Amino acid sequence: MAKYPFETIEPKWQQFWETKKTFKAVEDPAKPKDKRAYVLDMFPYPSAAGLHVGHPEGYTATDIWCRYLRMKGFSVLHPMGFDSFGLPAENYAIKTGTHPRTTTVANIDKFRQQIKAFGFSYDWDREISTCDDDYYHWTQWIFLQLFKRGLAYESETPINWCPSCKTGLANEEVKEGRCDRCGTQTTRKNIRQWILRITQYAERLLEDLDGLEWPESVKAMQKNWIGKSEGAEVVFKVAANGDPADASVSGDEILIYTTRADTLFGATYMVLSPEHPLVGKISSAAQKGAVESYVEEAAKKSDLERTDLAKDKTGVFTGAYAINPVNGKKIPIWISDYVLISYGTGAIMAVPAHDERDWDFAKQFGLPIIQVVAGEAEWAAKGADGDYSAEPAECTPADGKSVNSPGFNGLGTQECIDRMIAWLGEKGIGKKAVNFKLRDWVFSRQRYWGEPIPLVHCPSCGIVPLKEEDLPLRLPQVETYQPTGTGESPLAGIDEWVNCSCPVCGGKAKRETNTMPQWAGSCWYYLRYLDPKNPKAFASKEALDYWMPVDLYVGGAEHAVLHLLYSRFWHKVLFDLGLVNTKEPFQRLINQGMITSFAFQRKNKTLVPTDEVREVPGKADEFEEIATGERLERVIAKMSKSLKNVINPDDVIRDFGADSCRLYEMFMGPLEVSKPWSTQGLIGVSRFLERVWALSEKPMTDDAASAEVTKLLHQTIRKVSSDTETLNFNTAISQMMIFTNELSKCESFPKSVWAEFVKLLAPYAPHLGEELWQRLGNADTIAYESWPTYDEALCAENSCTVVVQVNGKIRDKFEAAMDSAKSELEKTALECPGAVRFMEGKPPKKVIVVPNKLVNIVV
Repeated sequence: MAKYPFETIEPKWQQFWETKKTFKAVEDPAKPKDKRAYVLDMFPYPSAAGLHVGHPEGYTATDIWCRYLRMKGFSVLHPMGFDSFGLPAENYAIKTGTHPRTTTVANIDKFRQQIKAFGFSYDWDREISTCDDDYYHWTQWIFLQLFKRGLAYESETPINWCPSCKTGLANEEVKEGRCDRCGTQTTRKNIRQWILRITQYAERLLEDLDGLEWPESVKAMQKNWIGKSEGAEVVFKVAANGDPADASVSGDEILIYTTRADTLFGATYMVLSPEHPLVGKISSAAQKGAVESYVEEAAKKSDLERTDLAKDKTGVFTGAYAINPVNGKKIPIWISDYVLISYGTGAIMAVPAHDERDWDFAKQFGLPIIQVVAGEAEWAAKGADGDYSAEPAECTPADGKSVNSPGFNGLGTQECIDRMIAWLGEKGIGKKAVNFKLRDWVFSRQRYWGEPIPLVHCPSCGIVPLKEEDLPLRLPQVETYQPTGTGESPLAGIDEWVNCSCPVCGGKAKRETNTMPQWAGSCWYYLRYLDPKNPKAFASKEALDYWMPVDLYVGGAEHAVLHLLYSRFWHKVLFDLGLVNTKEPFQRLINQGMITSFAFQRKNKTLVPTDEVREVPGKADEFEEIATGERLERVIAKMSKSLKNVINPDDVIRDFGADSCRLYEMFMGPLEVSKPWSTQGLIGVSRFLERVWALSEKPMTDDAASAEVTKLLHQTIRKVSSDTETLNFNTAISQMMIFTNELSKCESFPKSVWAEFVKLLAPYAPHLGEELWQRLGNADTIAYESWPTYDEALCAENSCTVVVQVNGKIRDKFEAAMDSAKSELEKTALECPGAVRFMEGKPPKKVIVVPNKLVNIVV
């Protein structure tokens, strides 16, 4: 038996597909809308590391789906491109002196070669790269539409600043107050930024989630990020001085937002964000030094650290007081870093009796706690005349009956909220309000390798957009990519680029030197795939009408919030402009699970690079570190260069072939579930393809198939069809394995049966599928052959295996006709040798019969 020669077969068919443009997407007007499919992968960032075996998982899933749809008669758009602007390439340029475009192009070439080696059926004629001039021409054009609609504005905004990297960092890039890349202590710095008014679309971004076929977990994350709540805005006046007995007020006011206006009588202190504009103004002379020190320390933390619910609360008293508007009492004003200036009003009223966060803070600093809500059980026990004056022993539930709230006592929570908001409105100290956690999107970066923002600063005309006919505004060539350290982009130091003429008055002006974030290019790339060579528009109306929306979008869960939210925002703006034909870009979304790999850790949970580890001789499941002899635990972890547990797909393809890798990644488990890589599992799948190859060399006849083979074939077609339709690829592969195992028992089999099986296999193992199809005498590609059909009647089982139990333990089994009468199954079971032996001559007390499955004899 000849070995399956994947080394020659796979390059052969990859060359065939490329030469013939087999997978070129065509807008066939004869195809109805329900016979068109736009299937999209989240495109990769082309890092120097290349692909690891986690990348092809989602790509393989969409490729199987696309190949299946083509065989079902669909027009299919399945493109690929590269998200190629961003900080990693620029950091590499700073380190090596190599232009980021040079490294990016080299990385794209590497990625493209690796992706093509898997045989994915992309239309490579539609390839895009976000750093190409003809692509970011349209990124800039879309930005101008946002600017002209008032959705882009300039503002000074605090950011995480790394003095070593000399750049702003995202919250996710700051760990324990230090830069995640270099370890330097970060600080907060106000920098001029461009910001997009995504908050104007908050309601629509929330409402339109309901019509999408997305995982509920992703919808929940989007909803939580948008964070809509209904409540009240309430004004607290600042007291004139720090004397608790003096209730006179200054001219200053603190606006807070609360969803629980019913608890206002329980507000015993206020907390301002360290960045709140009133902090410096209201702090007393005695507290000024402590306040300034605290503000300085808070500036070293990211927003994520500051809002970590598990951390100890910190804060400092300002020395100032506010007047609680419902009872006129003076309450102290504190500052604490768990309150963010970017959320709500940057100030809160604290009700420690009914809020865990406020409770912890109050206990830590000895602040008063007043109960204003009684839970159902307490209310039932004490009633309206009960004593609720004692400080509660614990933070109590926030729903129930109002207490210690004159004029509102006894009201249920919602009724009290409504009545309180109405009362605040009558007094002119508050009003009903809707709040969103969503903040406007900080859209600029102080770096070189990104899209230039096409705006000009003119001393006479103000901020002026470039004329659309002057796009793209290209990045200039530069000698150095070092950040300026002032918070400005490296572009700011290129005078011949910065200095320009105003597009309106023609006078001297300066270009905007901030660049766009990496998110910009990925916000709309799915639209450019529709018409990537169009010089007059980002896509033609005809292409948009034909393909949109994206029918299936597959990618990692790490993009469940921001990328999807930003894309949806831009798409809705384009929809409002009449430039796209759908309200939402992605109709169906699937997040593939992570492929993990073995790693090793010490007892203190510190992970150790795999090349520092060796097996203990003679003990296969124990490991020790070479340097110290310390025993380590083998664990499953995310693939990481630092842990040296990354599996390179080039090595897998070299040793086992692309089809084996594809099939194994789909066979590992359900698509959405994370699973560990196992070379033994890969070997098993490779053996399956070897068995398929061996079967192709068996004698084949033109005879009709036997009844048994016919039934199994139709069952396999039904199972593979159903599981492919629902993207349950692992169970489809299992059924194909069952089929080949049975077929292996035949000395020969009909060619027609083999041809149908090859069609089922082709989307999963396309190189082998094409080769086997050609060996059957076919000249054309299998890619557009009709998908096999099945006869439901031929799938029905005629018999079943019935398990025989005695007192619940399996003792025998027998074959029976499907749907046999219970009396027949009982009679046969009682006569089975295993049952007779374990009954030991005792008569049965009871016989339980489950038709087609089991008989349990109780003695």
